[in-house]
Amino acid sequence: MPTTKTLYSWGDYEKASYEYTKDPSDKNTQKLHKCFDQMESKQKGTRKTVPPGICAEKAYLLVKQGKTDEALAMLDKEIKLYPESKPFIEKIKKQITQ
Repeated sequence: MPTTKTLYSWGDYEKASYEYTKDPSDKNTQKLHKCFDQMESKQKGTRKTVPPGICAEKAYLLVKQGKTDEALAMLDKEIKLYPESKPFIEKIKKQITQ
């Protein structure tokens, strides 16, 4: 029986993101960070990279935690992985550094 291959592996992202949106507590923030870290380390799917937007979303969480340098590095990673995102991500970077 053939299996369907996906471009990206989202892991527990949907559940973790929902829980964080519903209740942005420290516990749910840590769960979401863990989910992002797992997506970065496992890199499953046929593309073998994180799904689009994940680095930018992780950057958002980092900014909220006051970790601007780490956030900017994640935004740079988003641009590296998805060059088409550069115009949008550059605007976000400008807002963060102002």
